[in-house]
Amino acid sequence: MTATATREGTARKPRAVEASRSRTSTLTVVLTAIAVVLGAVFILPAVWVFIGSFRPSADIVNTMSPLSWALLVPSNVTFENYVSLFVDNGFGLALLNSAVVCLASVLLGLVVSVMAAYPLSVYEFRGRNVIFAVIVISFMVPFEAIAIPLAQQFTDWGLGNTLIGLILPGIGNGLAIFNLRQYFLGIPTSYREAAMLDGASEPRILFTIYTRMSGPALTNSALLIFLGQWTAYLWPLLIVSDNNLQVAPVALASTFGEHGADFGRNFAGAVLLSLVPAISMFILQRFFGRLSLASGEK
Repeated sequence: MTATATREGTARKPRAVEASRSRTSTLTVVLTAIAVVLGAVFILPAVWVFIGSFRPSADIVNTMSPLSWALLVPSNVTFENYVSLFVDNGFGLALLNSAVVCLASVLLGLVVSVMAAYPLSVYEFRGRNVIFAVIVISFMVPFEAIAIPLAQQFTDWGLGNTLIGLILPGIGNGLAIFNLRQYFLGIPTSYREAAMLDGASEPRILFTIYTRMSGPALTNSALLIFLGQWTAYLWPLLIVSDNNLQVAPVALASTFGEHGADFGRNFAGAVLLSLVPAISMFILQRFFGRLSLASGEK
């Protein structure tokens, strides 16, 4: 009896394992199908915009109804949208202005953020928590709430229609300061104490120890500042009226007129505006991963 029961139990185990594997395979197939459907829902609008950038505006409108494969399969491919965007709209100069504003904002913003985060993380002084709370609140307040009075103040200072006026609001990024401060808190204080015993000054400790060990946080903060300035629309619209100083998002809005819109040029501009941050994030993401591993090894 005991031997028979043992053989029956042994026979049931493979069947149970096979049933479990079957359920797991079915669940995997279902989840994969759901993921594919959700991915298609998110990616199809981007594909439509990309394809539409190579179509005449009339074709974009005409293929929207009724829905068919013609929506994603162009019958007439043209580069006229990109050519007219740069020639007629001056989009190339606007892209250059955006690049200059973003590069200056990232460089200056990182310096300011690092120098603000360092004392908030290593020094104990009265009011430190209050200052940190103000910084946290600063990036929770919508910029739109203060944009108009701030633009008026900048105009009174003579910073209207200047690159400096476009750059300055992006330098003081509270979220970047918060991000760096939290990372600095994770660096052992023994490193700073050892450097001070060797006679290192505070600036040297900051820029040779803390910043060199904070690659991931610096990369993340740089992305925050860059994306904030690259996608800025309201502030450039308020502070700049000179077309030669206008940035790309505002220049893109000029493809919409009072009585109509050139969807072809608008789609072409949207593709160009999206490619720059997408490529930047792809490159910096790989760099960010390497920096994380290097920091961990240290």
